[in-house]
Amino acid sequence: MTEALLSLTDLQIGFIRDGITTPAVRGLSLDIQAGETVALVGESGSGKSVSALASIGLLGDNVRHTGQIRWKGADISNASEGELRSIRGNDIGMVFQEPMTSLNPLHTIEKQIGETLNLHQTLDSSAIFERTIALLGRVGIPDPTTRIKAYPHELSGGQRQRVMIAMALANSPDLLIADEPTTALDVTIEAQILDLLADLQRETGMAMLFITHDLGVVRQIADRVLVMQDGRLVEAGPTEQVFSAPAQPYTRALFAARPSDIRSPAKTTGIPLLTASDIRVHFPIRRGLFRRTADWVRAVDGVDLALHAGETLGIVGESGSGKSTLARAITHLVGFQGNVTFENAHVKAMTASALKPYRRQVQIVFQDPFGSLSPRLSVGDIIGEGPEAHQMYDVQTRQQNVAAVLEEVGLDPASAERYPHEFSGGQRQRIAIARALIMQPKVILFDEPTSALDMTVQQQLVTLLRELQERHSLSYIFISHDIALIGSMSHRIMVMKDGKVVEEGSAIHILNTPGEPYTRELIGAAQRKAG
Repeated sequence: MTEALLSLTDLQIGFIRDGITTPAVRGLSLDIQAGETVALVGESGSGKSVSALASIGLLGDNVRHTGQIRWKGADISNASEGELRSIRGNDIGMVFQEPMTSLNPLHTIEKQIGETLNLHQTLDSSAIFERTIALLGRVGIPDPTTRIKAYPHELSGGQRQRVMIAMALANSPDLLIADEPTTALDVTIEAQILDLLADLQRETGMAMLFITHDLGVVRQIADRVLVMQDGRLVEAGPTEQVFSAPAQPYTRALFAARPSDIRSPAKTTGIPLLTASDIRVHFPIRRGLFRRTADWVRAVDGVDLALHAGETLGIVGESGSGKSTLARAITHLVGFQGNVTFENAHVKAMTASALKPYRRQVQIVFQDPFGSLSPRLSVGDIIGEGPEAHQMYDVQTRQQNVAAVLEEVGLDPASAERYPHEFSGGQRQRIAIARALIMQPKVILFDEPTSALDMTVQQQLVTLLRELQERHSLSYIFISHDIALIGSMSHRIMVMKDGKVVEEGSAIHILNTPGEPYTRELIGAAQRKAG
């Protein structure tokens, strides 16, 4: 066998806090050959992402590692920052799990991709512009000549992830490390991205280390599978062998965790708790020296919805379809036209003081947990900040409730003293959910709440949310690009495309007898992915 591109031998990684080392990776060894795709699979917190970060020297100051890391035969375990910088972004590209925290909010997409090209290649400005346009078009960004001037916050979560992929591929790396690269993408765009990566491999011989909790993706793209649990490698082998005859109980449990049930309609009575009518959110497209409005992006274009007490409305559609923007309009986090009512009160007419109790009753859990959690506050302070602002409890009661809600979402109450960067992506999402739950709301909007979670934790979360809903008569608006998950979680489903609702009905009706070609396309893509 030829020399491996990347080789890890007995990699041990630990997080140091107050002189105590907490193991994160325990003796991981792996080789990645040129042109092959290796999938690293496991629950959040199993050590997948931190292993990838160690391989390119991106561990934090409070992290220590031992073992050997070799790149093209050379030992880079103790390489200087300059040596590692020449490898990162050039020989090894990396797509991070959370694009909003990896993209600079102050720079346009053009500048950020151009910076990557300028750092490693000798291209003039026109060549960089043309290369950037080509990259954006290739990863599925619509109208790249217009969107190249956009800032990260002007793109949907899926579009931001595609920009990250474009940046990682800019210099045609020998190895692409992809940490949950399709997490924020709907199944149709996900399939396009996977096809794109496969095409690039055939053209360039690029290898991939593909980190994911999505077993459907693994089966489509990987040559070999490595399964991690609690920092240890528990199973490895060719993809078809592991899928057809998994040897370990943990691997079999991962395969069994895919949602498959469809939720029956809710028994609702009386008037809706929350309604929205003719919601429109249009963003201007400005061009020219004086930045005049030349056109409009119709993110949400005339949407109506109604939500009853104790009901879950699922909203599904491709990234960029307007799902998240609709959620922000309902919570009055973005300007909108139309009307939103909550318990018969008109939200748009509310004063700032009236909006405060409304936002306590109508909470939102965002798609990107790391971007919505303050890095300067401990987890306990983050969760307790809302009750403190609304003067809900005294200090002692607040601390007790923080501990209780952490336990309820599956986290150790002692983790209240830790900070967001010390958690995995999935654990951070559970912290965000705890922050909403402690407010004792009547409505919670979940914007892709499970996108960062592995299948087993995702199933646990669905079970938890359904139990909480039954216990407290909570109402949910559940936004996702995963139509199988939407069916398992939602009583009713609303399908969105290009800012409009194309189909609506009970989960049973939508999934079993879809009326629109677009809905059938989403369901078909999900079925192909499930195998």
